[in-house]
Amino acid sequence: MSSMTTAIMDFKSTLKIVSTPRYAQHYELFWICKREEISMLPVNTNVQNSFADSYSSAQKRLTDLVKANNVPTAIVIEQAFNKNDFRKFMKWIGYSVELSKVPVIFSKRFLTPAKFMELQSLKMVDDIMDMTLNPATLLKKINFLQKVKENGINRRNHTSQRKNIIESTTYGLRGLLKRSIDILIAGTLLIMLLPLFLLIAIAIKLESRGPVMYISHRAGKGFKIFNFFKFRTMVVDADKQVVDLQNLNLYNTGEGGPNFFKIKNDPRITRLGSFLRNTSLDELPQLINVLKGDMSIVGNRPLPLYEAATLTTNEWAERFMAPAGITGLWQVNKRGKPEMSVEERINLDITYAHDKSFIKDILIIANTPSALLQKTNV
Repeated sequence: MSSMTTAIMDFKSTLKIVSTPRYAQHYELFWICKREEISMLPVNTNVQNSFADSYSSAQKRLTDLVKANNVPTAIVIEQAFNKNDFRKFMKWIGYSVELSKVPVIFSKRFLTPAKFMELQSLKMVDDIMDMTLNPATLLKKINFLQKVKENGINRRNHTSQRKNIIESTTYGLRGLLKRSIDILIAGTLLIMLLPLFLLIAIAIKLESRGPVMYISHRAGKGFKIFNFFKFRTMVVDADKQVVDLQNLNLYNTGEGGPNFFKIKNDPRITRLGSFLRNTSLDELPQLINVLKGDMSIVGNRPLPLYEAATLTTNEWAERFMAPAGITGLWQVNKRGKPEMSVEERINLDITYAHDKSFIKDILIIANTPSALLQKTNV
């Protein structure tokens, strides 16, 4: 018998049950959904799933679980979004000391684009996810969200009420100023650089087959996943060659460590792509991400999901407290030096997450042009 668990459940329609690798942590997932409509169910000796088919029944069931000292690891909602019902449920969650620490995830499955935006604007859910993700990735993400939520609550519990009010106001003003500057800079540059965008697009099309833009999923602040835009600098399907080229990885950290991938003289990069990378022109489409609010001008490196999924431990997770950025400490410190270790990169991210300020953002922006002159093939 394999260590991977399998199961067959007799629901009214086909239920996707996926076995997952074993983890030391035990997961108690509480699903608000109709069992026959659930899209994916992780099954593992360390995963226990509970169900409720409505918010009202969920409240009763969760109350019983709290009384039994069996608080779930995460609450997953997979049903049509109703604003009023959802807000009432989340307010009820907020009244519970135990449940307010539990990440709440909403499935994308039944969300129209309009409902997605409406849910996102409420800022009441910890994440909106595609529940057909790889189960192992899902559990790692839940683990991360749990740590982020606990970290935020612990910080609030160790500061005075007056200090909290001051910090909250300062953060709000600082965040508003940062966002305003992001929109101003990104909007202005997009208009000014439009002719350059067109020239680069034509050059890419002339050199190789495939799309002009490279669009991939990246993890930003709070592990929020977004579509990341760059000019394509590699051959088509370059991501599929990662496994074959793993032995050339400059950041081989061993099993269990953070997973960064970068190789010297990458054979997947086109000739034009090499020029675009060395001049950082391939990053210009990220201005679109800034305008959309996915990123900031200054922040931490927007990580591919296979890298972000390895940074969910307490040691590394703090780097996700800051937004993803076009430039940052990782850009201006040791630019062009391939010997920068994984730990150095992440520590720079954590440093920025702790010490970010308007003045430091300005200094980073001012130092970015000189950093870009240090061309590298890495």
